Amino acid sequence: MSNDFEYAHNNKNVIWMSQNTNHLPTHGAIQDAIRKSADEREYTKYPLASGFPKLKELILEDLNLPDQDLHITNGGTEALYCLMRHIQPKGSEMITSDPSYFVVHKFAKLGGAKCTDIPIYHGDYRFDIEDIKEAINPNTKSIFLIDPINPLGSTYPKEEKKAICDLAEDHKFWIIDDITYCDFAPNHVLAADILPERTITGYSVSKNCGLAGLRVGSLVGPKEFISEVRGTMVSDLGINVVGQRAAIAALETKKDWLPGMLETARKNQEIIKKAVDKVEGASLPVYPSAASMMVIDISKHKADPQSVQDKLLYENDIFVRAGNYVSTRFGEKFIRVSFSIPTPEVEKFAEAFPKVMEELNI
Repeated sequence: MSNDFEYAHNNKNVIWMSQNTNHLPTHGAIQDAIRKSADEREYTKYPLASGFPKLKELILEDLNLPDQDLHITNGGTEALYCLMRHIQPKGSEMITSDPSYFVVHKFAKLGGAKCTDIPIYHGDYRFDIEDIKEAINPNTKSIFLIDPINPLGSTYPKEEKKAICDLAEDHKFWIIDDITYCDFAPNHVLAADILPERTITGYSVSKNCGLAGLRVGSLVGPKEFISEVRGTMVSDLGINVVGQRAAIAALETKKDWLPGMLETARKNQEIIKKAVDKVEGASLPVYPSAASMMVIDISKHKADPQSVQDKLLYENDIFVRAGNYVSTRFGEKFIRVSFSIPTPEVEKFAEAFPKVMEELNI
C-alpha cells in the first residue's frame, strides 16, 4: 500500500479518488490568505496555542453552536486521537461500526479500549437502533457516530439520530459525532442540536474546504468538557498558522463557493452511476451518497477490490481504494471512490472503470 501512495504522489497525472480529498475549486481568497501568511513569514514563530480567535468564532458560527466551546487541532484525526486518550480508558468500550474510519478504532485500542464493530453493510447502511441497544453495557463510554458515514455515504434522518441521542442520555455515554462530510449532506442533523450536553463534535476543514494538506480541525463540545480535554491535547505549541489563515478565508467565503461545489459533486455522482450501471456484477449500495465518496460493490463480479485498485492506478493513473482499508468483514466486497474532483477526471474514471472490469472478468 505504501508503494501505491508513493507512486501516486510522484505522478502528477494521477487522479485522486482514494482519500476523499476535495480538489474542487473554492475561493481565491484562500490562496490569497496562504500567500499573505507566507509573505509575512508568520511560520517563523509558534501561533497561539488555543488557535486564532477568529477561526474559533467561525467554526462555532458554521455549526450554529454559539453556546459550546472548541479546541483547534492538527486536523480532525488528531482531535479524535486526543479524544480517545481522554474518554476511552483501558477496559472501556466504544460502540463502533464496520465499515468505518478504522484509524479511530486503532486509537481507542491503543489505550486498551474495546470496539464493538457492529456490521452495517446491509439494510440502510448505518447503525440500527436495536443493534446499538444490544451493544450497550456498563463499560460503554461512547458511540462513534460517523455522519455521513465514511465509506458508504449514508446519513441519519433526524428521528434516528434523536433515538441514538436518547440512548446516550439514558445510559450516560458520549456521542462522538464525526461530521467531516456534513456539508455534502442535504438536511444533515447535528447530534449537538439534540443532545448538546453529551455530544462531542469532530470538525474538519480538510474535505469541505479542500484543505487536507494543511491539517486543521477541532473538537467542539460543552464548555466544561473542552476545558478538561485541553489538558490532554498534543498541540500545545499551536496549529499550522498558514492552515488556520486558509481555514478562516474558506469559512468567511463559504456561502460563495459551497453551492457550486455541491452541484459539481452531484453531477459527478451521476457520471459514476452511469459507468457502474454498465458493469454486470457492480452496484452502488448507497445512491445518492451524502458524502464526498461512495462505495461500488463488486461482490457479484469476478474481480477482487485490490486488483481493481491496482489496475486503475498503474495502468490508468486513477487511484481508488480497496474496501479492506475501511472494513474487516466486508472489504472484499467493494471499492471506495471519491468524487470531489474536477468533472473531467470523473469522466476519465467513467471511461476506464467498465474496461478494467471487463479485463478482470476472467
